[in-house]
Amino acid sequence: MIKIKQAVIVEGKYDKIKLSNIVDAPIIQTDGFGIFKDKELQKMIRTLAEKNGIVIMTDSDSAGFKIRSFIGSTIDGKYIKHAYIPDILGKEKRKTEPSKEGKLGVEGVPESVILEALEKAGVLCEKVDEPERPITKLDLYNFGFSGKADSAVKREALLRYYNLPSRLTVNSLIGVLNCITTYDDFLKDIEEIFPEV
Repeated sequence: MIKIKQAVIVEGKYDKIKLSNIVDAPIIQTDGFGIFKDKELQKMIRTLAEKNGIVIMTDSDSAGFKIRSFIGSTIDGKYIKHAYIPDILGKEKRKTEPSKEGKLGVEGVPESVILEALEKAGVLCEKVDEPERPITKLDLYNFGFSGKADSAVKREALLRYYNLPSRLTVNSLIGVLNCITTYDDFLKDIEEIFPEV
């Protein structure tokens, strides 16, 4: 497992699953062209980019390049690293037919290809600062953001405070929080949002 400081942007859930076995980083999926209309997702990616940068790793087909180009047009280039998957013809195991262009996507290429793409993008050789103490799922439970009667309301307020999408799951929220803030700052933010806590 490779730890990188940037969030990695991929197209779909199978790409996310593949990368989650290779890199320790927040992995955000665009849901294909869904990112074009999802203003909350765009805002979250912009926040992640401005905090620690992002790595865009989309498929090498025309759809992947359209998504890559769209993200690049909405975020300052100094925050973006591009990891390119080479053109490899084939079919993903879960599919009955190859894609329209016949190329393997992120989910279908070997791990070595992904690592090489990340290395060429310059992300594997960067120093990664380890957080002193990460925010955990237990923290979210203890502060009432999950598993309690009013958790949904409190979590919604937390998501609004950080300008994050309302549909973000608890597990995704943990990854994003650890990317955009520290545990100590998180505690201060909670006091500001919920002075009674």
